[in-house]
Amino acid sequence: MNDDHVYLSLSEGHPEGDGQWAFGTGFEDPLHGADTTVPDGIDAEELASCCLMLADDALIAAQRLAQWCMCAPELEEEVALANIGLDLLGQARLLYARVGRVDGTGRGEDAYAYFRDAARFRNVRLVELPNGDFAFSIARLLVFSAWRLALFERLTDAADPILAAIATKAIKELEYHRLYAAQWVLRLGDGTTQSRQRMQRALDEIAPHLAELFTPHASLPVDPTSVREETTAVVDRVLDAAGLVLAQTASAAGRGRDGLHTEHLAVLLAELQSVARADPQATW
Repeated sequence: MNDDHVYLSLSEGHPEGDGQWAFGTGFEDPLHGADTTVPDGIDAEELASCCLMLADDALIAAQRLAQWCMCAPELEEEVALANIGLDLLGQARLLYARVGRVDGTGRGEDAYAYFRDAARFRNVRLVELPNGDFAFSIARLLVFSAWRLALFERLTDAADPILAAIATKAIKELEYHRLYAAQWVLRLGDGTTQSRQRMQRALDEIAPHLAELFTPHASLPVDPTSVREETTAVVDRVLDAAGLVLAQTASAAGRGRDGLHTEHLAVLLAELQSVARADPQATW
């Protein structure tokens, strides 16, 4: 995909009704030029559900990272977290665009991002939890990126070529996300007494929410057992080097995939969606 049109569109006039809340006006569909026909033998409903879940995970995680802007410990980390969030937002765009082609509605990305209530989102609960301190956000990013990378590596063999291509494109991004988080976990775990305590507390706080990541779902064509093994091996290797531990909890898996979320998601969405919902027909 060529992004030159993004910059050119900033100086061009845009006809009324051509607006997109998410990305301004004049931007092409992220799947522009691709054959989006659903191949024979693929259940379109399950494919749409799969892409929607993965897109929601990315969108909500990106929004949480965006909240670090002007709040990160250093300018360099603020830029890094913003760029990771933009990577995830790009993944969400592609996946939402795929949903709109597959579910038969023809809806664009904005319809999924801005005009659904919390109960219609299908993200895992881990990504919707408030940021907490820097240690919490880093601990979450390590687990989330390690899990999402393991998941997407398997989705490169997905029967749907568009989903496979999206997964392939995202792998390099997720590898960097995982590396960035791992480096900070090592610094904090092997730093001062306070940084070590904060890092361990953060790991203890996210532990009850991990079971949901590895819960089977009919729409996800990936064996959660293999994803769990790889994710756990990566995270444990980082934590061992940092002298930290991720507790194994007996907590029941959350049901974010079924639309049952924490109270935090509705608050996040109110902020994310407020401008678009104030004037849904606006163009800019």
